[in-house]
Amino acid sequence: MKKIVVLLSVISCFTISFGQENNNKIEKEIDGLKTQINSLRSSNSNLNDEINSLESQIEELNVNLDSLNVQVRNNESSINTKSTKLNSRITTTETKTNEKLVKVDETIGKTTLYSIIGVLLAIILSGILYFLLIRRQKVDKTDMIEKLSKTKSSIEEVLVKEFEKQTELMETQIKLMESNSSKGGSSNDEIDHTLALRVADEITLIERNISLMDASVKGLKQLSRSVTKLRDNLKLNGYEIPELLGQKYDQGMRLIVVSSVPDENLEKGIEIISKVIKPQVNYNNIMIQTAQVEISAGY
Repeated sequence: MKKIVVLLSVISCFTISFGQENNNKIEKEIDGLKTQINSLRSSNSNLNDEINSLESQIEELNVNLDSLNVQVRNNESSINTKSTKLNSRITTTETKTNEKLVKVDETIGKTTLYSIIGVLLAIILSGILYFLLIRRQKVDKTDMIEKLSKTKSSIEEVLVKEFEKQTELMETQIKLMESNSSKGGSSNDEIDHTLALRVADEITLIERNISLMDASVKGLKQLSRSVTKLRDNLKLNGYEIPELLGQKYDQGMRLIVVSSVPDENLEKGIEIISKVIKPQVNYNNIMIQTAQVEISAGY
């Protein structure tokens, strides 16, 4: 009997304890639900505020839209009015133009037709006269070219004779130079090179003119031989004129470039000595005069 009483007491205590734990859990769940409900209410309030704000914006947009619709209707009305006026003006202009064209067609008669024929005949006659004039000019041009060619040949022959006289004078100067050098010292500083440099300049000038003359000019071959002889005589006296004309120009060359002329026949970056204004002169392999040249450059 005592065992039963004790057992009932234990069961009663366990039941009470279990009930209290359940009550605590339920209360906690209820508190959590209350918190969620409050959060939902707050969110709902914020949503209501946003909805009210959007409704206000929609109302403003509707007002603006109504205003735009009014403006569009006004513009349509104005466009229609202007279009009607423009169509009316176009119709009036077309009518007047057609009337003028009819009058012009009625005005053109035999007199106008004869005038047109006369103009066409004048144009044809002008063309024939122009053709005959051009043909005559070509004949005159050919005659003029022949006369100029003969005049050029005559002038070149005179120049050749003058250059021949200069070569004879230079030969005399070289002989005088030989006589002076035989009397002077052997040092470069003691020798007066003035006469030799003058002869070298004259030789270069004559050679430049020879290159511009026609090979058929009378006396040109004899002049070329005389110039070659002068070069040889200078060389015998220790003076040398290096051949620079037509040589490829290099930045390291010891010479003076007076001018540079573009030449489309050369490749880009290529530079050629196309004219020797003053020759380089060496005496006993020592340069005593620097060359002055003109170069042609490709581009």
